[in-house]
Amino acid sequence: MNVTPGSCTAEMPYGFQPRLKGLYIAAELFIAVLAMIGNVLVCLAVARNKRLRTVTNYFLVSLAVADILVGLLAIPCAVLTDLGQPRHDLPLCLVLLSILMVLTQSSILSLLAVAAERYMAILLPFQYQRVMSPRNAQVALMVTWGLGAITGTVPLMDWKRHPVNADYCIFTCVVDMSYMVYFNFFCCLLLPLVAMFVIYGHIFLTVRHQLKRIAMVSGTAKDVTTSGSGSTGTEVTGSSGTSTGAKVHARTGQEGDKDQKRKCDADVAGQETESGVMSSIETDTAAVFTKPGCRTDSGSAPQQSTVGKCKVSIRQELRKATSFFLVLFLFMLCWMPIHIINCILLFCPNCEVPMSATLATILLSHANSALNPILYAYRMRSFRRTLIGMWKGTWCVGLRHH
Repeated sequence: MNVTPGSCTAEMPYGFQPRLKGLYIAAELFIAVLAMIGNVLVCLAVARNKRLRTVTNYFLVSLAVADILVGLLAIPCAVLTDLGQPRHDLPLCLVLLSILMVLTQSSILSLLAVAAERYMAILLPFQYQRVMSPRNAQVALMVTWGLGAITGTVPLMDWKRHPVNADYCIFTCVVDMSYMVYFNFFCCLLLPLVAMFVIYGHIFLTVRHQLKRIAMVSGTAKDVTTSGSGSTGTEVTGSSGTSTGAKVHARTGQEGDKDQKRKCDADVAGQETESGVMSSIETDTAAVFTKPGCRTDSGSAPQQSTVGKCKVSIRQELRKATSFFLVLFLFMLCWMPIHIINCILLFCPNCEVPMSATLATILLSHANSALNPILYAYRMRSFRRTLIGMWKGTWCVGLRHH
């Protein structure tokens, strides 16, 4: 697939005329339709279900919008440029090639914003409500799209330096591979990916530590309950007055425990919010914090129901973080091959890269936009239930019309 400056002129290079041109175009259009339909459904799900309108999902909607634009704009532009169009119009050619790079940068920055939001929610819960407010989320979204637009349009900023003898709009003819490798790949893709892997690694290790501490607290609660029930069995003596007093005392103690349990459960329920805010563990004081208002000190007898709720909540957050990590991992798998080919073209100019391999990696990178909604529906129960509800509602409306 290597293209020399001379091969970009006069006639279409042979390597850019795939034998299965119709199959490639059909695959691109199929991916574009799937990407638009799936991501539009994601946006509709968030719009219709108020419980999905969280800060986390705002960033997912931003990612979905980028994927919609990939299907609507980027894929048609990619098909045109893969066919060498437009000819003899370098500025327009660079605009078409930059669209996909802008959307890619916006997607990776949206994923980075999701990772940072999950880090705040799980490890810094008491600062979460102040830092991750809806207003700040909107600012973060504007920043991600602004940075994506700037980094993706770098080739347009000095377009006069690009080769003017490129008659065909071929990516490797008009875009400098040094920019694609050193700036677009190393700086704008690898660095955010490494940062996100570090963030999720820290989250998983901390949550694992939290679950171990809660298990220890739960075991302490069982021991205290068992010893307490054993000691109450020896309180009764032969005196009827003492027996009556013990019964009254036991009944009063049970009512007090029930009231305390109700109060604790109410506090826990009152603090559970849509964003799934959790907190960290203070190892110095040996106190376990799992949600604001859900505190279990090692020196007191914790309630089993409270500890159970906190454990369930942590597991829910762990599942949510795992789902977002899978979205990130899928993004990396889909986009890494095309960047590896760019590295080969830069560092090994004499190495031949088959055109079929290049087209396959291009299709894989575009397919990422269509796969994200499937992952949301499979991994995230709230999205799945909302989408099923929307489908059932549409089906019922259709039956009524018939």
